[in-house]
Amino acid sequence: MTNPVRKGEGKPLRDAMKRLRVTQAELAARTKVADPRGKGVSLGTVVKVTGRGKYSSDQCRPRTAQLIAEALGEPVDEHFDMPPSSTATVERSSPDGDTDPR
Repeated sequence: MTNPVRKGEGKPLRDAMKRLRVTQAELAARTKVADPRGKGVSLGTVVKVTGRGKYSSDQCRPRTAQLIAEALGEPVDEHFDMPPSSTATVERSSPDGDTDPR
């Protein structure tokens, strides 16, 4: 499974934070409230995902994307490109080692 990729190098995330007037630290705290386990997303991860430049990261875990979007009160797909769920059930090899009929 591949990880979600933030849209626009994080600009939609930063725009939402600006609209809500929340800092990265406040966003990290909000993810703890959004998390049923109460753990949330660390400040360091929030900085990587919402930041820009050399130390930012375009990818994160699906749970991280979900908690950040929930903490912002917005759908996750507004901020992240989510990977499709794999439903492949096709056999990738030929049965019993059959050779090419050509």
